Amino acid sequence: MTANLPPREPLVGRRIRLTPFTEADLPELDRVLRRPEVFAGGFGGGPAGLPSDAAAFAEFGAACWSAGPAALPFTVRIEGGPDHGAVIGATKLGDLEPEREKAHIGWTAYAPEVWGTVVNPEAKLLLLGLAFDHGFGRVRLQADALNARSRAAILKLGASFEGIARRDQPRADGTWRDTAIHSILIDEWPDVRERLQARVDAWGDRPVALGAVAD
Repeated sequence: MTANLPPREPLVGRRIRLTPFTEADLPELDRVLRRPEVFAGGFGGGPAGLPSDAAAFAEFGAACWSAGPAALPFTVRIEGGPDHGAVIGATKLGDLEPEREKAHIGWTAYAPEVWGTVVNPEAKLLLLGLAFDHGFGRVRLQADALNARSRAAILKLGASFEGIARRDQPRADGTWRDTAIHSILIDEWPDVRERLQARVDAWGDRPVALGAVAD
């Protein structure tokens, strides 16, 4: 069976909304993401990949979240509350191979103010649902092997650790990154979905705010 490419449409959750990325979003993404702590763990090639100014970030972002037949990039926005509509990050469902039913969720970064909140579990709930609802059977999630924070977050989603791809890709500083690879399969999706939905429900009626922190 062959999967179907999902449409470029917004995904609306309870506390966040994913809108198809456009380059018009780059100034807002620059404001919330061009910060050392965002790049420290490996995003964008690591600390050395931090763009020096808004123009450099615009060039980086246009490449990072580029769309195409094998990629659906999204801008992450707050849904509801006093900061409704505010941009808080970006992510992408990419490396789409419909004939092999394979996809990859990555290229993800959020404003530090929303780390540890409902944002990441709800984003993954929406993106995984999009992939599996369109016939994909395997979704890959990965991180720099040195990025303990991201690896823990991936495991908390319910993904299975598959192993380390050694010397997988260069970092911005010229060193080589080992990549920790994880996946979620269609047969595992019902249990993963239930766990993610429980995390979203546990957040309750609190809105996400740019000053939000986890309990």
